[in-house]
Amino acid sequence: MTQASLYERLGGAFAIAAVIEHFSDAVVRNRIAGQESENPELREWSTDDPGRLPGLKFMRTLWVCDIAGGPQQYAATKPGHDRLALEEAHRRLKISPAVFDEVAAELARSLDFFKVPEPEKGEVLAAFAAHKGEVTEGYPR
Repeated sequence: MTQASLYERLGGAFAIAAVIEHFSDAVVRNRIAGQESENPELREWSTDDPGRLPGLKFMRTLWVCDIAGGPQQYAATKPGHDRLALEEAHRRLKISPAVFDEVAAELARSLDFFKVPEPEKGEVLAAFAAHKGEVTEGYPR
């Protein structure tokens, strides 16, 4: 018997979209990664153009659906080294490893909010963490 995909175990696109909605709103409010961030690029991104947030939520939902084995296909607006890569979309934001970790913690809190079981939560967070190097690529070391 074949085990269900992570996508199926998460509940499909609608359940993933609900988590991403919660997560995205939380990141904007987050004092480290959002509107009050010490990082001027993140602060500006979170405050100057809130109209782009619905599109970002859509793109994040597609990314998670795709990486979780769903039928949706993510296509980056700024393609990176592979089709699920994230470096081009994040490079100019100069995201530090510590800020990335805070965003991952925010994702964990959103998964907890929706009572995602630990095995699936771990898989989502591992998939997210696998792209840390790409997301933090623009951070001056």
